[in-house]
Amino acid sequence: MTKNEKFKKNRIGITWKMFAILILFVTVVVSISWFFQIQTMTYFYQLSRFRELEDFSKEISSSISEIKEGDEEAKEVSHYLEEYAGEHFIDVWIFEVSDGIGNPLMKIDGNGGGMNIPFIDRKIESLYSEAKDNDGVYIATVPFDHSKNDISLEVIDDNKNGAEDYPIVIKKSADVCAMYATVTELEGKEYLSVQFSRLTPVSAMVETLRYQFVWNGICLGIFALITAVIMSKLITKPFVRMNDAAKRLAEGKYDVDFSGKGYREINELADTLNYASRELSKNDNLQKELISNISHDLRTPLTMIKGYSEMMRDIPGENNSENAQIIIEETERLSELVNDMLDLSKISSGTRKPDYEIFCITETVRETLTRYEKLVMQEGLIIRFEFDKEVDIKADRVMILQVIYNLINNAVNYSGSEKRVTVTQSEKDGRVRIIVSDSGEGIDAADIPYIWDRYYRVDRVHKRATVGTGLGLSIVKGILELHGATYGVESELGKGSNFWFELDVASEETGYAEFATPTIIDTDYEEDADKNEDS
Repeated sequence: MTKNEKFKKNRIGITWKMFAILILFVTVVVSISWFFQIQTMTYFYQLSRFRELEDFSKEISSSISEIKEGDEEAKEVSHYLEEYAGEHFIDVWIFEVSDGIGNPLMKIDGNGGGMNIPFIDRKIESLYSEAKDNDGVYIATVPFDHSKNDISLEVIDDNKNGAEDYPIVIKKSADVCAMYATVTELEGKEYLSVQFSRLTPVSAMVETLRYQFVWNGICLGIFALITAVIMSKLITKPFVRMNDAAKRLAEGKYDVDFSGKGYREINELADTLNYASRELSKNDNLQKELISNISHDLRTPLTMIKGYSEMMRDIPGENNSENAQIIIEETERLSELVNDMLDLSKISSGTRKPDYEIFCITETVRETLTRYEKLVMQEGLIIRFEFDKEVDIKADRVMILQVIYNLINNAVNYSGSEKRVTVTQSEKDGRVRIIVSDSGEGIDAADIPYIWDRYYRVDRVHKRATVGTGLGLSIVKGILELHGATYGVESELGKGSNFWFELDVASEETGYAEFATPTIIDTDYEEDADKNEDS
């Protein structure tokens, strides 16, 4: 088994990943619910009961003065206290404390479970003392004995550490009672109110909930699995279709259609893949065209070299300097094509980096134009260079020379019947612009975005260039992008084309020096152009 096959075998599908996520989510939710509804139920239940007793104790303390009056208002207050005690299952005793604690001033049987048990009578003196010693409040929990239907004299826990310290007892099977004793001072007298209530055991409820939680967890797990299967099918269906289409695309079938209905992100991915498919199709066609064009460019000089060499070898009198010169020129053309292809490869791979220096771009243009003297004389070509002053820039001089040379080559090859090429230099806002214009047929607007591509040819019919290799614009694009320059083309059918680029002028910090004597037109080339026009 290969490494790739083993990787595919060990990959987990989206169904099981989604199931694992849902199971984790269900586990967390159930665990949180388990903790708060089961493990802490006893605590929160007793806490709420003690707070009820505390609130009721305040109501009783504020009602003692009305209860003593014995009038109709006292009956209403008593009735309210009896209703509240009955609703919350609280037994209440209110004692007046003078020389001792006698019979209760008021007694309410709220069915709290302690009215018929002589616990209060036996503990009333100690309850009063504990409350007095604890800022007037004493709270305690005591066990309830089911076998004797009695309350133990032993206190499980109390609040001697502070009035807000509720003595909560957490035991699975504990059946306990809560007591809340308060001493209230009113008109120079003291009154002791005692509340008593059984804390209903919640162990049975907890066991029931625990049993329910087990089944809830099982049901939620099954539901999570079903949900994961359904959701994964809904989500992965468009991905499966696109995966199949991508495999066909990898096989070179560029007419595939990536459809991603249902989700915005999948639709965007499908649109991107469809765009990539179209571009790959164009790229494939252009590569085939490039191979065809380069094959033609390679074959032509090789054929001529071979033909003239055989002629010089086999035919007497043909071994002369003219035939040798043709062989040399075709060898140079072949060498130039290979060098251009190497330049493109280096620029694309990033191995060719600019070697920056300060130089005069105006002089570089003039130097480049000297290479075309032979064409000017032989082909009747008209080349003008227009500029208002000489400008220095900081760049790779060899690369910029190559850019200018390739742009002029392109203009020469597409100068049309007028054979007119104009190079213009201008400066504005610290940037110098070089424009190379031709008098050819121009470029269709639909072709302009692709002319910089190394695989693209506007005329679609291969013809041998007058000068250059046909790869010049691709080299121009790569070099200008390495320098961070801006570039472009303006063209219209029947009106020629203007190729331009802009670079920063060398600043004072980099040693910029402006020439004092501006020149409007290179007179040498103007004179050559006039001679050609006259001829």
